[in-house]
Amino acid sequence: MLLMAGVGVFFGWFVKDISQYFKGGNTIPWLIGAISNYMGLFSSFVFVAHAGIAYQYGLFGVIILWSTVFPCLIAAKFLGKRWRRSGIITPVEYLETRFNSGVRQTFSWIGLGIRFLDNMVRLYAIGIFITTATSFSFFEAILISGFVITAFTIVGGVWAVVVMDTLQFVILIFASLLLVPLALDAAGGLSNLVDSHPQHFNLLNGPNATPLWILVYYLLISLKYNANWVFIQRFYSVKDESSSQKLGYFTAALFFVFPIFFLIPAIAAQEILPGLDNPEMAYVGVAVKLLPSGLMGLMLAAIFSATMSSLNSEFNVMSGVLTSDIYKRLVKRDGSERHYIWVARLNIVLVGIVATTGALFVGRLGGAFEANKLLTGIFSIPLAIPLIFGILSKRPRPIGAIATVVVGIFLGLILNGMSGISWEMATLIEITVCFAIFFGSGFFVSKSREYIDRVNAFFLLLRTPLTKDEIPVISPDFLHVLFLVFVAALAISGALILGMALLSIGTMGSDIALVGSVFLLVLSAILFFFSRRFKPKNKSIA
Repeated sequence: MLLMAGVGVFFGWFVKDISQYFKGGNTIPWLIGAISNYMGLFSSFVFVAHAGIAYQYGLFGVIILWSTVFPCLIAAKFLGKRWRRSGIITPVEYLETRFNSGVRQTFSWIGLGIRFLDNMVRLYAIGIFITTATSFSFFEAILISGFVITAFTIVGGVWAVVVMDTLQFVILIFASLLLVPLALDAAGGLSNLVDSHPQHFNLLNGPNATPLWILVYYLLISLKYNANWVFIQRFYSVKDESSSQKLGYFTAALFFVFPIFFLIPAIAAQEILPGLDNPEMAYVGVAVKLLPSGLMGLMLAAIFSATMSSLNSEFNVMSGVLTSDIYKRLVKRDGSERHYIWVARLNIVLVGIVATTGALFVGRLGGAFEANKLLTGIFSIPLAIPLIFGILSKRPRPIGAIATVVVGIFLGLILNGMSGISWEMATLIEITVCFAIFFGSGFFVSKSREYIDRVNAFFLLLRTPLTKDEIPVISPDFLHVLFLVFVAALAISGALILGMALLSIGTMGSDIALVGSVFLLVLSAILFFFSRRFKPKNKSIA
């Protein structure tokens, strides 16, 4: 936590205006942008909700988690360059140009409500994890998590968020890979696990493993992710169109590779911890049982980091909408950049308080996965379709965007409240109706010359590649300092892991951790030597 706080304070020094605070001045390198994108969509939700599915149904949990690959590929191919060319600071900003100010305000307010609900589920998940792994009560775990995550998001803006995401990614991957061999060993080896639970190694195991359910879920996640404000923010924060495509493809690769490693311990829990009352405790239960206390601290830090990365990004982009799309438009149009940065930081505090309070009540919706699935199906679809397809097609009208939201949410509430209709059928009907309403509005041609000219000019902007003058150049001095921040963070992480491993020397987990810590220390030394060769002569980092 101290390491992450140091990163946030450091990057806070470089934030000069609201554009830097919310999109890093379009200078985020695509590689760390992709890692941040991955971590922003990733949280303890995977180690609670998806782990619970893997415990019950095995590799079907991986099938569900692979649904995240497709929205990244879609964004890389069709949407990323459009988001970058749009020149926006917040994901809903373009809606005023594309439709009108009423659509922008509607999506700002309702979208904030959906983001609040989604983040409450994420905080609930980390509360479950901390409660199982420590002596904290659920109430204490939620309050502590909400306070820490809010405080860390306030200082440095999106640059601090993406750098913290990258560092937390290293810790998360290390801790997760550490648990895989320990879990397989405790389960008697992979062959014993397969022999004892063959159904868990069937990709289509479980009541939801039907083609229709999987198709609808994949379609739902593709819509949800491509309309996710954090997801969109990463694409317009990089320097050019090529970087936005690389960001999307690399994010897809990360989502494809790592799910199997994350869920193997939860599958092994069938052998290690049979008959769990709450399957969502599977992953943390295995970690508590197999990891020595020092390394369990590392695992807890890794899982907390995953949620922290996710919510850091969410709180930043939600504050962006509150500040630029609501406060700046409706309250004070002529404030200074310093004024708006302070308003943005106060809005992060507001977001943190509301999300933390709501997380205490998520359990009443049936657990993390069910709550997320239900809320997404009802609310996210009507908001996603106009937000995504409004930047792809110029035919739909403003009335279509508003009607899609109103009718879609109302229909979703009705369908999901009917006992005789399945979730997948209710969701498919809602998607179909929303598409019909939105694109149906395009058959009614606008009579407003101003609207037609504005929309045509916007789509001309989206079709026009960025000029050389529109592509920012990152200061070599800043890049050098950024490089040194990574070197220092890797060295400190390696030293911390080494210290924790020495506390339980002689165990299998300690031996693996020792190897990993030496790797991080050697890597940081190599990167430090490499950075010295390219140190700029100019000492200024302005």
